[in-house]
Parts: sequence; C-alpha cells; structure tokens
Amino acid sequence: MTIALSTAALDFSLRRDQHLAYASYAGAGYSWLRANGDGALFAVTIDGQRHTSATLDLSAVDFDYATAGVQHLIARFTGSGFEVDHHLKVYADTALTESWQVVRCTGEQAITVTRIDSFALDIPAGAYALHYYTSDWGAEFTSVYTPLDSAKVVETKLGRSSKGMHPWFALTHVSGAVLSGSVAWSGNWVFRFDPIHGGGYQLSGGLHDWEFAKTLAPGASMESPIVILVLGKDLNAVSQQYARVGRRHWYPRTSLSAKVPVEWNHWWSYEDDHISAEIFHENIAISERMGVEICMLDAGWFGPSDPASFWYDYRGDWDVVNTVRFPQGMRPLADDAHARGMKFGMWCEIEALGVKAQLAEKRPELVALRDGERLGYVCFGSPEGEDFGYQTLKRLITEYDLDWIKLDFNLDPGAGCNRTDHGHAAGDGLYEHYMGYYRVLERIRREFPEVVLEGCSSGGLRIDLGLLRRIDMHFLSDPDYPVHDLQLFWGATTHVAPDACLHWSFGEWINKDPIPPQIFNPRDPKLKPHQFDYYTRISMLNVFGYSQKLPELPAWVDARMTTHVQVFKNHVRRFVKEADLYRLTGQPTREGGGDRWSAFQYRLPDASDNLLFVFRLPGASAARSIKLQDLQPNRTYRIAGFEGEDLGACLGSDLMQTGLNIDNLPEEGSLLVRVTPL
Repeated sequence: MTIALSTAALDFSLRRDQHLAYASYAGAGYSWLRANGDGALFAVTIDGQRHTSATLDLSAVDFDYATAGVQHLIARFTGSGFEVDHHLKVYADTALTESWQVVRCTGEQAITVTRIDSFALDIPAGAYALHYYTSDWGAEFTSVYTPLDSAKVVETKLGRSSKGMHPWFALTHVSGAVLSGSVAWSGNWVFRFDPIHGGGYQLSGGLHDWEFAKTLAPGASMESPIVILVLGKDLNAVSQQYARVGRRHWYPRTSLSAKVPVEWNHWWSYEDDHISAEIFHENIAISERMGVEICMLDAGWFGPSDPASFWYDYRGDWDVVNTVRFPQGMRPLADDAHARGMKFGMWCEIEALGVKAQLAEKRPELVALRDGERLGYVCFGSPEGEDFGYQTLKRLITEYDLDWIKLDFNLDPGAGCNRTDHGHAAGDGLYEHYMGYYRVLERIRREFPEVVLEGCSSGGLRIDLGLLRRIDMHFLSDPDYPVHDLQLFWGATTHVAPDACLHWSFGEWINKDPIPPQIFNPRDPKLKPHQFDYYTRISMLNVFGYSQKLPELPAWVDARMTTHVQVFKNHVRRFVKEADLYRLTGQPTREGGGDRWSAFQYRLPDASDNLLFVFRLPGASAARSIKLQDLQPNRTYRIAGFEGEDLGACLGSDLMQTGLNIDNLPEEGSLLVRVTPL
C-alpha cells in the first residue's frame, strides 16, 4: 500500500509494507526518484552499524494534523535495543518537506550514535549542476557552480553554520527543475552527493558526523536537525516556497519585528571608544525626526571604565557597565528613546567569554574547554551554562527595558567542548551547546514575547533556518558597501525571506583600517544625490537600517535619508514583509564580476501590485531590458515612482517578453517604482 502526501505542487507518496520507502517524489515536471533505489528515507549509525528505513522494521505510522495546512507523518522503526521515530512534514500548496529523527534507547544497555542523516534520497542519473555558497567574514554568499559528475561534499566543520559554507544547496537538472536543501542547524552540518552503482546519486545529510558521538542511556533520546527539501521549476520558485513557509510557520514575530521597523545602530560610525551617552542621546533626537523606529546600542557599553579597554576582551562580564562612557548606566537611553515614541535595543554576545573577562575566574564551571584549552565561550551544553545565559538575558531585558537584543557570536567553536563534567560527553559538546542555546532563546521568547531577537555572528557566519525558528531576523554581514550588499541579498534570499534579513546602507566606518571598498564619506563634496539614493535603496530591499553619525550629516543627505525612511515605511515595507521575491538578473559579485545590473521584483500574493528595484553597478552596460515575471499578460500596468516619476503604462505581456528598457541611469544609479495593474 502507499501513503499519499501529495500537494498541488508535489507528487509525493511512500510505499508501506514491513518497511517504508519512497514511492514517488516529483515536482515541476521532473521525478527526483531513482528507479530501483533502496528508497531509504534516512540513515543512522548506532554502535558502528548503519541502519535505514529499508533495514529497520516499521512498527507504527501516525499522523499529526494539529497545524493547519501541514501533514505531519511520524513513522516508528524498531531495532535491537533502540527505536527511531522518523518525522516528515509536508506543507500545503508547496513542494516543501521537512524530515528529522528522534533516536531512543529502549534496551537495558546504552547505545552510541555516531552518525545520523536526517534524509536520504536516491536521484536518477542525469546532467545536474550543483549550486552552493562559500562563506567567510565579509565574503558571505559566494556562489559556487559545478557539474555533479562525481562525489561531492558540502559541509561546515568550524562550529558555526555558515562559516566556510552556508547550509544550503540547489541542484538543477538539465530540464531546469530544481531540488534545494537546507539544514536547520546552527553547528556543524553536511550534505553528501554520492554516486550509485548503475547511475544516479544518493543525497544525504544533516548533522555532521565529524568528531561526533552521542551515548544514550536506557530511556534517553536525541533529536536530529531538520533538513528541508524543496522542489521548483527554477530558483525563484524554490526561494518563494522557503519564504512563504518561513513566514507562515517558522519565523517568530513580535509586534515590532512584524512591522519591519527602520533601525539606527551606532556601531560603524562610533564603534566602542567613540560612543558615549551624550552622543547616543544626540542621535536619538535626530532619529526621532527622521522617522526611525528602533535605536540600537551596539558593543562598547560594558567592561571596565578604562578608555583603553577593548570590548572584545571582556565579553562575558555583562554585569559591568562602562561608566566613563555611560555614567548613568543604560536605562536613561531606553527612557529617552521610549519618551520619543521609539524602541531601544542593545548588543550582547551572550555565549562569548573574552580572554580578560572575570567570569572565567568567578565561574570556572561555565568555561568551554577542548582537551583542557579554553575555546572562548560559555558552554550551554551544561545546565549551569544554559541557566547563566537565560538569567543574564532576563536581567538585561528587565533592568534596561529592552525591546530588542542583537545576539552576536564572534568565534569558531570547531568540534566544541569535550569536558565530561558538564552534563554532556566528550563527543556531543557542540550538539548539546546548540540545543541549550535554542532552549535559552525559546525560554526568553516565552517570557518576553515582545522582545525582538536578532541573530549576528561576525556578521553573517551563523545564518540558518534552525536559529531562525527562535529569532526574528539574521544580520547578513559586517561590511555594508553597495555591491557586497547586493551579492548578500541575492544569495541570502534563496532560502531566507527578505523580512528575516537585516543589513545597513553604506556606512561611514570610523575604523582606521577598513577594507578597501568600505570607504564612504557623506560629507564628500563629490557625492551625488543619485549615488546616495543608490546606496540607500539597496538596504531597503530587506529590513532597513543604517549606521551613520546623524548629527554630522550634511543637510541635503539628512533630507534624502529622511525621505527614504518615509518611502520605506509608507510604501516599501509592505512588499518586504508580504510579497514574493523574483531575481530578475544574475548575482553580482563584490570583486566586480557577475551581473552588473541588479534587479528585483516584489509581487504581492494577490497579484494586486508589484515593486521593482533596479540598480546599475559600476562597469555595467549603458542600457538593460529588465523582464518582469508572473504578470497578467492582457492587463495594462502603470509604472510610477514615489517622488513623481512616471514611466508610463505597458501591457503585462510586453513587460515579461520584451522587458522594461532602462537607458537613463548613470553608474551607481537606481530606480524604485511600482508596477500596478490598471
């Protein structure tokens, strides 16, 4: 017999007998199931032996329909001294599925899990192109395209989900059909593409087995990370499904994050040694006039009251406020912002432990160690570490009346803590750290449901769909120069919705040695209005923020920024938080390659309106025809901007087939218009 899990976009069924296996897995006109494959849904290695759904006995199948629009199958498999519950979710009206396992020790002897693949899928022989992203500081979302013509491994072993590579791939068949996958996990992960004898490939992955081992005592269990698989006719179709399901089912929202607020953050313009209470109050006042909705105090507020102290060294001492910079503490800043009708937030690297932090001496039981050496973080895999994280965040929120916390993580934990006096064993310290971190975030959200949680990790080095089920948005990268911003946005939104991405417009860095492209001076007499508009509109593609010395902006820059804030609030952010996104051009690259025109279309779900962003990058051709997508061919569309621009009217068929010809933009020029059916 078969179990049907199909939707309008997905032909999906499982064959059930004494086992459970794939019967069909197809979408967008292509079948992704290899004939004569073993049909394994997952794999788990216990006490050195590999088990799959095809080798274990199926003892029960159940369904959970508690969530509207979601089919949730739980299949129980039994082995000698253990059980595996295989969870499979299918979302209505999509070709998106989730799978994960719960392994339980049912015997009288402990078992040891050394590998657990949340999914396994045999695909047929064919011509495939593999797309994935490499990642490092200031180099996130660097695309790699390669033929799938041999064994491939896409992985991270540095302890942060997007340090080295991002936990995502897209496999495109020669027909154009796309299969994409993402691991919803913040630590080490892996995707494997292994050739199968006779043709085809077995795809598998999830939690990385490198340096991993988890021993389960009788009655104990562990849960694997979720792996998401999505089918679509092209990359846009896949990305839109990630975003729709994320918005509807995954992303937590407060009333503030749901609004997609405009943020001002002090960091790059002042960093730690130039910020003070007086300067922050001055910026709060100007932020109010500009229409900003959340003022953020980044690093530099804590640690010893020594002008020469460096914030990075004292991470962990969150109970010590720098009274030289903030003589009255933090609360007056929050009170000032709130009195002006704005929100107030602060930065905190709650997991980190700086080399000079007193916390390590006061609480040595919290310190993460590997082979006796400090790793630079508090191990949340221990009950004491997890409680420290929760109690500290709770205190910061209540004492300083916070509306928002930016949670950073500036280190690579590698394989993680291997202390054996923490409540975890030598082989599962990193796994338990992230499980503990997730519990801290979940507990904070339950107790403070209106506090926004922002994820950051040396910029964008921990961007994943596991963390994004506990936080409101990811910060994409530390640098914020324009071409870099466009590369990031193009890449991040292949699996993260735009309203779950935050990045700033071109910032003025006080840093004495910034990276070469990060040179912006709003007081430069050569700065032209079209350039400033280009810089600013790029960051309006997602959650809109900026980091500038507001009291020092020239009057015309202040006026243009104020106008952009109002345009974003009154017109743009509805699209960012609701609309489907279409990439109309290829990914530009920060080194000057890729597509030198960059265009994105937002289309509201009811097709009632569209928003078009177009950017002409340095080195671009003088003109470009931008072809829009999914318009109504026989409808006429009015194309108009928000400051009096009128580009006339066109038939939907013309806009899709011939395109909108753009031939009047200078380099570093931009266009922001509505494309509205008449």
